[in-house]
Amino acid sequence: MHKNWWEINPETLVDTPFLAVYEDRIRLNIERLIKSVDGDVQKLRPHVKTHKSGEILELFKKYNINKVKCATIAEAELCAMHQIPDVLLAYQPVGLKKERWISLIQKYPSIYFSTLVDNIDSARELNDAAWKSNCVLNVYVDLNVGMNRTGFRFSDDWTSLMHHIGLLHNLHLLGVHIYDGHLKGSIEERMDTASKSFTVINEKVQEFQRHLNYELKMVAGGSNTFPFYSNQKKVECSPGTFVFWDANYQTNLPEQEFEPAAVLVGSVISKPTENTFCIDIGYKAVASENPINKRIVILNDDNLFALSHSEEHLIVENRGENHYSIGDLIYALPYHVCPTCALYDSVQVVNSKHQIYDEWRVAARSRKINI
Repeated sequence: MHKNWWEINPETLVDTPFLAVYEDRIRLNIERLIKSVDGDVQKLRPHVKTHKSGEILELFKKYNINKVKCATIAEAELCAMHQIPDVLLAYQPVGLKKERWISLIQKYPSIYFSTLVDNIDSARELNDAAWKSNCVLNVYVDLNVGMNRTGFRFSDDWTSLMHHIGLLHNLHLLGVHIYDGHLKGSIEERMDTASKSFTVINEKVQEFQRHLNYELKMVAGGSNTFPFYSNQKKVECSPGTFVFWDANYQTNLPEQEFEPAAVLVGSVISKPTENTFCIDIGYKAVASENPINKRIVILNDDNLFALSHSEEHLIVENRGENHYSIGDLIYALPYHVCPTCALYDSVQVVNSKHQIYDEWRVAARSRKINI
């Protein structure tokens, strides 16, 4: 009955548009992630920004993945609610985030929390806030290796920042954090560029290490440089998209054997011309930061091409021979699954029998859960 892996039993469908996730493929992707580090789950600190779901955190725990990275305090709180033992907030707490961060740490004393700093002023402010709350905060120095988004430029004297952090009584320096999401191109190009900056950073870390009586940690990379960092000793890797994968990485990271596990399901709602039809996957249903030809990849038919896009409508041109009627379903891979997932309160969970059998809340899409 189901010649295509994405097709869903019509008796279990919900109203469109919705995001379907395929649990057997999610499990397969987790298993392939573990295999890629030769079973050493201690090397893994997956990012939760893609799924933002407690049910997937519970899956991580079943596979003995007990460290995660996150980008928001809501994501960190969700991790704590699900008793993930080790949670890194990879986002420097400033302003009111400092107080929220400390409140979260105080509410969950059994969780090992850490965060980032990339300048001495922010470090001192975080230290002062920790002193007022009578606590010590664990921090990594965030390094800028060329993405120019956050971080202390790695070619400058960032060890001086580490030294000054070491003098602050309410901060505990854990190590360094590297994110190089800007690296594109072939696997050889990405690995070569990552290797050049990592070699410089690793040498400085080892030199600085001599002044300490404990070992510094390194948290590095995302999906695009995961193949490089997964082969480095004593480096924790932080891919996130692997759980669902998407059309972008399927095309541009072909060396990584993860399977798409999240599919947009929409309906044909109108046929304004002979060769075009409208489906209900608008801006509010899929991440739309890319050009129109890089928002979705339609699985049903290679001859369907997006023409225009608005809040609730996607106009598609049919250049093939297949006929589509109003009410027909369209299945599509999101080009960028992380912000797509954040558009949904929940995802529909599909089992190996092609049935929707559960619904998982995207709980950390909220900016605030409790704290």
